[in-house]
Amino acid sequence: MIKIYTDGASRGNPGPGGYGVVMLYGDLRKELSEGFRLTTNNRMELLSVIVALETLKKEGTVATVYSDSKYVVDAVEQKWVFTWEKKYFKDKKNEDLWKRFLRIYRKHIIKFVWVKGHASNKENNRCDELAVAAAMGTDLKIDYGYEEEKNKADSKLL
Repeated sequence: MIKIYTDGASRGNPGPGGYGVVMLYGDLRKELSEGFRLTTNNRMELLSVIVALETLKKEGTVATVYSDSKYVVDAVEQKWVFTWEKKYFKDKKNEDLWKRFLRIYRKHIIKFVWVKGHASNKENNRCDELAVAAAMGTDLKIDYGYEEEKNKADSKLL
């Protein structure tokens, strides 16, 4: 079984953000991170899970995702995201990421476990370090999903 630890961070909400991932399988360890110039904490929390699942090589992989994000864990474990999908994500934020999540989630056997953030969980703390460092990077990517939604919302105000 693969253990996946994930975290997202943003400096300001919205603001520059990043995600961090630690993947463990036996003695193997993989760390991933990436930063974005303008995003939200929830988007980075969700994107960290998506990127980790997209990294899995074999369809049908069994994995446990450990996250300190109630937003992500509860959406899946309480099955809210499946109701949102049936309602075409009406009035829900991060539709682009939730659709991407569902595509990869359905290819594997995934269990979610909520962990307390900034506590004594070594791997969750490492993910936080990776996410914060990514958010503070100099070569930040564009979170097109967020910026396009923000531009649509802004144009409605004009």
